[in-house]
Amino acid sequence: MTNAPVVLDKYSLGVGDRFAHQAKAQLAACMRAVERGVTVIPIWNKSNREHLIVGSQPSSTRAAADAAVRELGWTRPYYVDADHINLDTVDRFLESSDFFTIDVAHAIGRPVPQDVAESFLRRHPELASADALAAASKYLLAVGEAAQIYRRIAESKPPGTFVTEVSMDETDCPQTPAELLLILAAIADEGIPIQTIAPKFTGRFNKGVDYVGDVEQFEREFAADLAAIANAIERYHLPRNLKLSVHSGSDKFSLYAPMRRALRRCDAGVHLKTAGTTWLEELIGLAEAGPEGLALAKQIYAGAYEHLEELCAPYAAVIDIDSARLPAPAAVRDWSAEQYAGAVRHDPANPHFNPHVRQLLHVGYKIAARMGTRYTDMLVACEESVSRNVTDNLFTRHIVPLFLG
Repeated sequence: MTNAPVVLDKYSLGVGDRFAHQAKAQLAACMRAVERGVTVIPIWNKSNREHLIVGSQPSSTRAAADAAVRELGWTRPYYVDADHINLDTVDRFLESSDFFTIDVAHAIGRPVPQDVAESFLRRHPELASADALAAASKYLLAVGEAAQIYRRIAESKPPGTFVTEVSMDETDCPQTPAELLLILAAIADEGIPIQTIAPKFTGRFNKGVDYVGDVEQFEREFAADLAAIANAIERYHLPRNLKLSVHSGSDKFSLYAPMRRALRRCDAGVHLKTAGTTWLEELIGLAEAGPEGLALAKQIYAGAYEHLEELCAPYAAVIDIDSARLPAPAAVRDWSAEQYAGAVRHDPANPHFNPHVRQLLHVGYKIAARMGTRYTDMLVACEESVSRNVTDNLFTRHIVPLFLG
């Protein structure tokens, strides 16, 4: 046995599994990547909010991941992520998780006393610029809160036995590369052995649909962020495997080639968090499995349509749904399996594709959760169709364009 600290691999994929039924199908996609010569490490992530909605415990995510690894014979590392935790929610994840996404975006912009910001900049004259004092005031409190959460985890789990990510993506304004360097300097000062960081990027990263923004500008900023990380590793002695984490990263098809180019130029790694895309593949798999699965998928859409405002409110910053583009449930009841799957599957070339339907269903897993075993029993009954869609979505649409090229 070795006591070497946990070191996250170069490429990793965050996979959400709302109902803890798709771990094998998700892992199968990573195994296909290994067959093609590239290791992509699976990280099963589920937030406290998702556990509360579904009525599950963090231990269920761990159990599903462990079972999939045993059954498929996966011999490489894998992790279970306490996704978007804070001081109020971290404790329930301590036993089951070995990856912690520390979310402090809510603390960005809460100013520290000016003397604290000035003291920080005296320690770091290399960060001096016209905007440095404002940036220090904007981010130091958030980094301090991240340190509190990290130390709380380290009280329960020996340092080096888990991966630490700091997330600052759920905020209004993107961080510039200069601000990212300042944040990393502050993280180093706090002694957080960070292995991934999730900044806010330019443009919109809506749930389950492609990137909205200037792709060329994103590529420039992504490359500049990679350079800032390389600088921080050398200057502040942060872990050498430190890498960017891209949240709401599923379905950002227009970005994968630019990201791949930048990663290869810089010989850098990345963590892509795909989260809820698997839940959508469950619905597609149900629709294609037969009349009973299709009927249940249609009922879930009807419930989501009825509870549109309730479902969308928590995700308002990461969805753009035009309710006028949502078909009425009465119309959907007449859809064939081909029409339902075509509307939801992310294939813009398909004339049935409807990104508004897809986004609504992306946040509509609460409707399936309310069905309880009626929904999960149908997943079991339609396992072949569902699993095929889950694996193909992760491998063909995500792993191949980003990691394999």
